Amino acid sequence: MTLRRAPGDGRPDVALDVRETSHTSAGMLTYVRALRRLLPRVAPDLALAEFGGGDNFDLAEQAGMPLTLARLRPRLVHFPTPYVPRFVPSAHVVTVHDVIDLEFPQYAKKKVGPYWRYVVGPVLRSARAVLTDDDVTVGLLERYLGVDPKRVRVIPLGVDAPDPLPPPVVRARPYLFYAGNHRPHKDLATLVRAWAALPAECAADLVMTGGDEPGLRALGARGTAGELVFTGECSGEEVWRLHRGAAAYVHPALREGFGLPLLEALRAGTPVIAAAPAVPSVLAPHVQTFAAGDAGALGALLDALLAGPPRVQRASARAAAAALTWEHTARATADVYRELLR
Repeated sequence: MTLRRAPGDGRPDVALDVRETSHTSAGMLTYVRALRRLLPRVAPDLALAEFGGGDNFDLAEQAGMPLTLARLRPRLVHFPTPYVPRFVPSAHVVTVHDVIDLEFPQYAKKKVGPYWRYVVGPVLRSARAVLTDDDVTVGLLERYLGVDPKRVRVIPLGVDAPDPLPPPVVRARPYLFYAGNHRPHKDLATLVRAWAALPAECAADLVMTGGDEPGLRALGARGTAGELVFTGECSGEEVWRLHRGAAAYVHPALREGFGLPLLEALRAGTPVIAAAPAVPSVLAPHVQTFAAGDAGALGALLDALLAGPPRVQRASARAAAAALTWEHTARATADVYRELLR
């Protein structure tokens, strides 16, 4: 446990759970690390403490963390992921980026639904506030977990782009780019089908981060649109270079909490095409959308993009993306702390 600064009585104003556990996604990790880095700077008026140990669903989480908090006596606790102890002895805030496992239970392990309903749900309903990334999730939290929308605060996520941006990747053919994991709700099969059906005059490669997927490669082999490339693990700089060189960034997911790669692509100046449910409302004016799962509709957008001259991103899209930084997220989060501590 680390105490950033203590008030006169030694009690932290806010204790932040900083665990990086086996169930924490890449997006969650980025969020937690951004808060750790920036909150002390943007909220010097608050006494901040860090705590956490152990993994998800273990004794340290369910028994050890409540004991730690009882000793620490923070005025407010922030769990920046939904991996929470069932009993929290302090006023608390929880961040929930999405409820994808409840929306699409066919893609989740059987234990996940009960965990959300019987552990996460009660903690959210007793929270002073619930933070989420997009307006759509407010209704989903109410629908699936009974969270009062009046207690939900929407704070968009951010991106800190390198300055200057690294040079773009250059390939022999134009290419489409996808960055992210390959979980079923990402619906990468729809992307591959749409790409494989492109006419020869619109030939382009499809570049995807992550390891080779034989099933997707088999789908791609049915067409002659170009080469399907799996990059394996990429560094942050490599991802930015791939964004910058792409004819378009394509995101076919059935749902996203926020979808950081969409924001990264816009920040890189790249056109974005995405399934409508994967686009946060703050980015919607700047993204071309199609109905989730509709490979034909996606193919038509790709065809139009590749058949025409290279797209130039509108200034409004660049400005919107540039405004969404991690500092903006941290400042808005600190404002919620102050509201609840009054």
